[in-house]
Formats: sequence, C-alpha cells, structure tokens
Amino acid sequence: MKSTPKGLRLQIGLFGRRNVGKSSLLNALAGQEVAIVSPIAGTTTDPVEKPFELLPVGPVLFIDTGGLDDEGALGEERVERTRRVLERTDLALVVAVGGVWGDLEEEIVAASAARGTPVIAVLNQADRVPPDEALAARLAARGLAVVRTSAVTREGIAELREAIVRAAPPDLVHTPALLGDLVRPGEAVVLVVPIDKEAPKGRLILPQVQAIRDLLDHDAWCLVVKEGELGAALASLRQPPALVVTDSQAFRAVADATPAEVPMTSFSILLARAKGDLAEMVRGAAAIGRLAPGDRVLVVDSCSHHPVEDDIARVKIPAWLAAKAGGPLETVHFQGRDWPADLSSFRLVVHCGACMLNRREMLSRLARARDAGVPVTNFGLAIAWSLGLFARALGPFPDALAAGREAQ
Repeated sequence: MKSTPKGLRLQIGLFGRRNVGKSSLLNALAGQEVAIVSPIAGTTTDPVEKPFELLPVGPVLFIDTGGLDDEGALGEERVERTRRVLERTDLALVVAVGGVWGDLEEEIVAASAARGTPVIAVLNQADRVPPDEALAARLAARGLAVVRTSAVTREGIAELREAIVRAAPPDLVHTPALLGDLVRPGEAVVLVVPIDKEAPKGRLILPQVQAIRDLLDHDAWCLVVKEGELGAALASLRQPPALVVTDSQAFRAVADATPAEVPMTSFSILLARAKGDLAEMVRGAAAIGRLAPGDRVLVVDSCSHHPVEDDIARVKIPAWLAAKAGGPLETVHFQGRDWPADLSSFRLVVHCGACMLNRREMLSRLARARDAGVPVTNFGLAIAWSLGLFARALGPFPDALAAGREAQ
C-alpha cells in the first residue's frame, strides 16, 4: 500500500441542491482543483472522491455528490446515487445558500441522525447571498453545527475545517486494532498467506498487509508463510505462537497443521470484528444450519476483481452451503458497492470481509439486513461453520462464540 486505503479513511460527504457550491467548497477544503466547477446546474453527476490528510484527524475521504434537486429520469438516478453515499458517510456536510433549507436538506439530516452520523450545516456563498441568521439560529438550537462559508473568498473555510475536526467521531478516527489487542508485545503470530490465482501479482491482499502493520504497531512478532510451510514454521519456533491467522480458504489444512492448544482464526473473521459486528455475524452463521434446498442466499463480494475459475464467492461458498442444505440453493451475487434495495426474499446474506468498505458502510448494511429480518454472516465464518471448525476459529473470541452457541 502506498497510501491509506479508502476503507480506513474518515469519509465526509457533501450534500445539497444543485449550484450551492459543493464542488467549490471541496476545492477550497482540499486547497486544489479536484472537482469541476461550473455555473451550469448539475455539473457534478457521479460522486467525486478526494483522499486528503486533514490534521489532526488524519486520512479522510471527501465525497462530492450530485444535487438533491436534480430532475428527470437521469436526475432521479443521480439523486439515488447521492442517497447511497449516505450509507458510508461518517460525517455529513449539508450545504445550502441563504435561507433555502427545506425537505431535501431535512431528509439528509434525518437519514444521518438515523445512522448516528454527525451533521454540519454549511451556509455557503456568503459573499454573494447573506446567510439567513434566523435559519442558522434554528439549526443551532437543534444541536447542529453551523458554519458560514464562501468558497470564493475562503471566508469560513478554516472554521469549517475546525468544525470537521470537532465533529469527527472518535471511534472512527481511531480505528480499533485488527488483531494487535489479541497478543502481547514480543509474542509471535503466524500469518498463513496462500499464493493462488486470486493473489495479486507482486503484492499481498489488503487484509494481510493490514495485519502485518497492526502487529508491528503493537510490537508483536510476525511470521508469514504459505499453507504448505506452516508445519515446518511451527516446528522451527522455540515456543508456540500466540496466534495463527489463516486465509479462510486454507482453513482445513491450517487447522490440521496447528496444535489444538494454539489459538487459530482467519483474516475474514478478524475483519468481521473490525468492520462490523462479530457477534451478530456469528449469530447469522447459525442460519446456515436452517437452509433448505431452493432457498435464496445473497453472496456479496465488495472487491472489484474479475472472478477466477474457482472463485470463493461464486463457486466454493455456494457449494459448501448447498452441501449443508442438502441440495442446490438459489444464489444471488453482488459485487463492489452494489447492494439490493430489497432483502426480504433472502434467507441469508454471506458478506466478504469488507476490507474495501469503511466501517460505517458495513454497519449500514447490517442494519438494512436487520430491518428486513435477514441474518448476515461473512465468508470466514461461513467457511468455518461448513468445515466444522466454528468453535476452533472463534477460540480467540469467547463472547462471540457464546453468542453463536446461544443462536444455535
């Protein structure tokens, strides 16, 4: 990795009507021309992303969106894409001009509040249209931060940066450890990294890189091996490692080679804890035992890679689930940021580790599934369940294991 991935950045969405100056505001915040600015309404169509270092918050991702008041069939599609940005927004900037504040702005405020997302009201173009002070007072009385800005004169830009720093959710700025809290400084962890068709040429996949960095940050030792070398690696250590972490596809071989007294889990299960809600996903795995032939199962892979011949999401997991159900299932696949509008027809959602998503988006997906009454688990948990390794893989997480047993 050459820079912080988007999934680990605080994501800040800019929302508002057309021509309120969202793109100009983004350029002013970034200090460079990253978004096209034009007086023509609807210049910004698809969301525009700008990675940025905002001190003292750290790495952030600004997302400029299309106008909430866009018109026509194409405009409705643009507005829907704007609404979808809310699913991953950690902090919302609702931009308005003068006293124009109505149902469109209130929709963003309400949707943000439902997700626990803080909102800053930005009264922009103050050089051209004086802000409505009565409106500002009403918004402030509701607990919203209000900032008056001009992207042209840079009035209020410094104040807006300060408001962003104050409003940034601490639990999202300071992301929890991936696995460093499971071991003590000086203890060894063995990472099992298969090099197969889906391994990127000359690189490691993102969860593996993040695990290495996290262990270094926590002063732990890290030994990286392929699955066929695990036995020799363990034999070479003077004392057993504190933990073995494997790619989920090598679960069976790694479990057989790892002594029973050595804790073992997978990268995907670690991500279930870091990105979502491990206990909820463990409970969701219990639904595998209730699947019957013909049931609909949604399999989601947030990576945008081209599937290979023996793809984990399209081939291996459906086969394992069908074997458990006693017959073929109706498996539906979604990839990248795509997510179905209606989940009610599914009996189970099996999600990837979500290394490409931020925590807010994964929690939003869990909430959508919860509202539809559909259990959610992830690749690592589903594979561990299917292979009879569930208790072994959850050994490092006794609370989650207890939740799974209760769900069964």
